[in-house]
Amino acid sequence: MFEWILSVMAAGGYPGLAFLMALENVFPPIPSEVVVPLAGFLAAEGTLSLVPVILVATAGSVAGATFWYWIGLRIGEARLRAFAARHGRWLTISARDVDAAADWFRRKGRWAVFLGRMMPGLRTLISVPAGVARMPLLPFLVWSTLGSLVWIGGLALIGYVLQSQYDRVAAWIDPATWVVIGATVGIYLWRLVRQEWRD
Repeated sequence: MFEWILSVMAAGGYPGLAFLMALENVFPPIPSEVVVPLAGFLAAEGTLSLVPVILVATAGSVAGATFWYWIGLRIGEARLRAFAARHGRWLTISARDVDAAADWFRRKGRWAVFLGRMMPGLRTLISVPAGVARMPLLPFLVWSTLGSLVWIGGLALIGYVLQSQYDRVAAWIDPATWVVIGATVGIYLWRLVRQEWRD
């Protein structure tokens, strides 16, 4: 995959970078932890420029996040509540939980989106509940852009500073990603077992 990412960026320049970042948000196995530091390295080398790299990568990332926001919007709270009522046992949520989560997101959604866009493993997923809770599009775009800008700016600067050793960034962040995924799976299993005991 690395060679493909490199070839897309080498051939496409800034549009290639925007495409990769949009795709990374729609198809998470394409890691921003590799794409952005590589772009930062290319900026240090003089092939690209650092500020446009950060802005273009952020725009592509937000475009991909907006796709998942739209999916959440299409699902909607009522449909998710009905789904939870039928299949909530396996989701470990009830219709009441959906209402409570949507209410919480309406109150705290800005911070959830802002912080979520900086967390490996959650960066893509945070857009779905924003759509389900019908968070207004403009605040979603603003907070998603700000969070993405912090995350991408940091990765690009690290790639710029490390230059030819930019690939070390993925090695640092990858364990954190697996910890987040492992914790998510663990919480799900714990909730599932606890629900079985209650039944």
